[in-house]
Amino acid sequence: MTEAPVQPLKENHFSALQTARAEVNKVIVDKADVVDFAFTALLAGGHLLIEDLPGVGKTTLAHAMSITLGGSWQRIQFTNDMLPADIIGVSVFHKDEANFEFRPGPVFANVILADEINRATPRTQSALLEAMAEGQVTVDGQTHALPQPFFVIATQNPLDMVGTYPLPDSQLDRFLLRTRIGYPSPAEERRLLIEPDRREYLANLKPSLSPQAVLALATQAAELHVSEPVLDYIQALIAATRSHAAVRVGLSPRAGLALIRTARAHAFLNQVAYCTPESVKTVFPGLAAHRLQIQPESGLGHQEVIDEILGSTAIP
Repeated sequence: MTEAPVQPLKENHFSALQTARAEVNKVIVDKADVVDFAFTALLAGGHLLIEDLPGVGKTTLAHAMSITLGGSWQRIQFTNDMLPADIIGVSVFHKDEANFEFRPGPVFANVILADEINRATPRTQSALLEAMAEGQVTVDGQTHALPQPFFVIATQNPLDMVGTYPLPDSQLDRFLLRTRIGYPSPAEERRLLIEPDRREYLANLKPSLSPQAVLALATQAAELHVSEPVLDYIQALIAATRSHAAVRVGLSPRAGLALIRTARAHAFLNQVAYCTPESVKTVFPGLAAHRLQIQPESGLGHQEVIDEILGSTAIP
């Protein structure tokens, strides 16, 4: 495969990005791939959904990311009695002045930790749809822009836990990547047992980036070259999701655009000056699994289908 000549990556802000990455890896031990997914979603201008059991570090990862990225951040603890206005804000009527004043909700921040998002009702979950897709919210006919960059890290408990509601497909599609953390290796778990509490590490974290730096890095990532063979590979993967016997609904054209954007960001994060098939293959499971609808009668899980698609699609 012929690629464009490798050009040195711009150094502006890049060393700060690697510092932030290293700092988060100090807090979340033995999960470098998960941390890379978080930074990839950020650089690609998307959002991250972390789905796993309680106690494996979902909230800690989100908190560490929010600190190192700088800017403003808010934690929203989702509950089943939360209302949309609790997230996006409300308009308050001032009788003396005979007008309404908009009071922003916690969604007005650069980084949002949406903790246990699937404990809220579907109506409340949908309050984030416009914010995540458009970077704005509309209240009483008035549109209010959100700070940029706007990055949502949502945590989700497994659906078989009491008091959870499944995220609708439209909400899932707003998340660029979905990942799991899982248990640490025995050696790394021993570190967790004998080292100071991770909250002490969080307390000592300092911002390594700024909102302006993140926007500049995202622009650099979006400029990475994508060769014709890599585009062929992306199209082949998308086509495979639509023709697989176990898949009821495959990836949409919007998902294909997201795959290109995500692969570019992953390559940039790893200091590669062009988009590679390896980056496409790495991010594909996290991008595709929550967007595919699997035929229940197939007896296959999402990961099995993804593995089959990757295994049967030739890499250029």
